[in-house]
Amino acid sequence: MTMADTIHGKLAAAFAPSDLAVTDDSARHAGHAGHRPEGETHFIVKIVSSAFVGLSRVERQRRVYAVLEQELKTSVHALNIRASAPGED
Repeated sequence: MTMADTIHGKLAAAFAPSDLAVTDDSARHAGHAGHRPEGETHFIVKIVSSAFVGLSRVERQRRVYAVLEQELKTSVHALNIRASAPGED
């Protein structure tokens, strides 16, 4: 199982999203801090969930970080999070 699969599974279980995409963006960060030759260090997460209704952008990101706490401590260096509620752009 890839790290992208792990991230996808955890977020799907935590937020029951109507839309979720996890993209490994590690190749674009070669030579940057936290990059490893094997990749799986930098990710783009796009998630749409009713769990985010009424929450600020910062609170949405905090909740995503909380679900992925272990991965961020051990394997994942960076997340680009685009979290929205249904009907938002």
